[in-house]
Amino acid sequence: MRLHILGICGTFMSGIAILAKQGGHEVTGSDMNVYPPMSTQLMEQGIILKEGYDPSHIDPGVECVIVGNVIKRGNPAMEHVLANRLPYVSGPQWLAENVIQSRWVLGVAGTHGKTTTSSLLAWILDCAGLQPGFLIGGVPENFGVSARLGGSPYFVIEADEYDSAFFDKRSKFIHYRPKTLILNNLEFDHADIFPDLAAIKQQFHYLVRTVPGNGLIIRHAPDDNLTDVLGMGCWTPSQSFGGTTGEWQAKLIENDGSAFSVYYQGQRRGDVRWNLLGNHNVDNALAAIAAARHADVAPEAAIEALSSFRNVKRRLEVKGKARNIVVYDDFAHHPTAIATTLSGLRAKIGAGARMIAVLEFGSYTMRSGVHKSRMQDALKEADMVVCKRTETDWGIDDMLAKFPQPSRMYDNVDSLVSSLATELKAGDHVIIMSNSGFDGIHKKLLDALERG
Repeated sequence: MRLHILGICGTFMSGIAILAKQGGHEVTGSDMNVYPPMSTQLMEQGIILKEGYDPSHIDPGVECVIVGNVIKRGNPAMEHVLANRLPYVSGPQWLAENVIQSRWVLGVAGTHGKTTTSSLLAWILDCAGLQPGFLIGGVPENFGVSARLGGSPYFVIEADEYDSAFFDKRSKFIHYRPKTLILNNLEFDHADIFPDLAAIKQQFHYLVRTVPGNGLIIRHAPDDNLTDVLGMGCWTPSQSFGGTTGEWQAKLIENDGSAFSVYYQGQRRGDVRWNLLGNHNVDNALAAIAAARHADVAPEAAIEALSSFRNVKRRLEVKGKARNIVVYDDFAHHPTAIATTLSGLRAKIGAGARMIAVLEFGSYTMRSGVHKSRMQDALKEADMVVCKRTETDWGIDDMLAKFPQPSRMYDNVDSLVSSLATELKAGDHVIIMSNSGFDGIHKKLLDALERG
């Protein structure tokens, strides 16, 4: 079948494109924002990308248009599809009907940690010889691609609560019908589509309704919001992880989370030694081990697999080093994610090293200022905070003025880079946090440092 994908460079839609290509379909796509790592992996898969949403990009022979949730009414390509009555479908619905309908779906849901936990779970299953399919909202280094069909009934999917399309406002994960479901955590996010936390809880409750009685729900024990969701009705056995009450527990061997022991129902099952940092990743590992056990992978085998796990791109990824200054790229764009990332790195580098946080408030929720009261605490581990000004004024200058550590605000990336490069010194760690390409800031900063 000949398919055209609108919004193809989004993390989810690029995965759809890869699965369709591997399934034998002819795939093309359009997008306005083309940047790595998704654009790179699409071109490596031989998928033709077209810049912009000109209706002429949709070949007359296209048999179905798959519509990403970035597409709105008024988009010229979408108006062309509607006016010419071309068949169209949302990405999640196409996935449900064409890829995962008869498979054992292992879904990973939650506000934070979905991408990493999905990658961990897929790697564990792969090391066990199960050849899982997967669709992940990032590029796991172990696989080099964000999606594949796989060669077994198992399919791991990052189960996102964001909406499916402009014509289907249900959360994506409603389409997936997982047999194994991880619930990592639940906080308010996506202020552009959810009016409050209660609305998100409702969508998670709908997800819980789709899990069969012979399935398994694996939930983060300390999360009261998840307790509320399951209290609305649950028809599936569950296990818990983390906190002081979880059936799956970890005891740190190293304070930075790079080594820990795994316990299930009080019995030690082995030690993980890996390259990841932070207590949040320790919890992610526990969830993945528990989910793999539901697919008959022994915890000991899962623990062994984690020793060879390589993290996902843009998750505290080292982009380069110049003049003994390390520059990282991190996707964190929520106060909780920012805090856990900085805390993990601080535990690794120690109290004496200087850590500079560079933020772009890219998501709608962050740009709206919903979380501004939490940002000072989220950034407390940073020795300096540097930000790019947002298009809307939600009091960011007043917020930064209250920070105890030095803070800077810049109108654009070029001025930010020129100024920051003169303030950095050997031994510094610079963590650049954004959910976009951030105008190529990583290379620009490394180039400026190299020039001295």
